[in-house]
Amino acid sequence: MYDKNTKKDWVSAAITAALGAGAVTTFAISQGQHPAIALSITAFAVLAALVIDHYSPS
Repeated sequence: MYDKNTKKDWVSAAITAALGAGAVTTFAISQGQHPAIALSITAFAVLAALVIDHYSPS
């Protein structure tokens, strides 16, 4: 009934994670957080999303 052979879309996973983490870190920068720390948090979120997307069962 469901297509079990779907390809994983790493680009959309990375974009979704970057947008979500970027919104939060933008607020953190406006509150005084250092931009390098905020960007590293965003990069870690993207990396974590890609790893989770790669190893999650589809």
